[in-house]
Amino acid sequence: MNNDEFLCVRCARHMKTCCQTSEIYTTPADVERIAANSGRDDFTEFRVPADARYLDQDDDPVWRKHVFRQDNSRRVLKRRSDGDCTFLGDKGCTLALEIRPLVCRLYPYEYTEAGITDDLSEGCPLELLRPGQDLIGALEMNPDDARRWQRQLYDEIQLEPSE
Repeated sequence: MNNDEFLCVRCARHMKTCCQTSEIYTTPADVERIAANSGRDDFTEFRVPADARYLDQDDDPVWRKHVFRQDNSRRVLKRRSDGDCTFLGDKGCTLALEIRPLVCRLYPYEYTEAGITDDLSEGCPLELLRPGQDLIGALEMNPDDARRWQRQLYDEIQLEPSE
């Protein structure tokens, strides 16, 4: 294992990454940002989650009310035929950090409308961390940015049309 490489690069060699296994919800404003910066408008679709855990939103009624439509579908990034996110390139995400969907920017933080929780998502391979390193440090994430993105996410999900 090359400890000089960024954690996501090591993860991609070790296992499927979050860019290959997660269903990425996009807010209406995410779609506008990505379209304006990519020149594309064909990167989302409405889909019912393949993984039932996405429907378990008992701890976050605001998310449940605004993100999911009556048929339990929600707007997500399309995937290529191999299952990869349409924006996954050879060196990771092809979108600049401030253009990426808010849920991507927040990963691996867990959150609700109330804020960032103390728990982290279970998708990152902690065994690849350097001795003494924590996940947030390894990903070079700024908790203040995460709190800002969480607030922005909940502002933006309320832009979803009501059914």
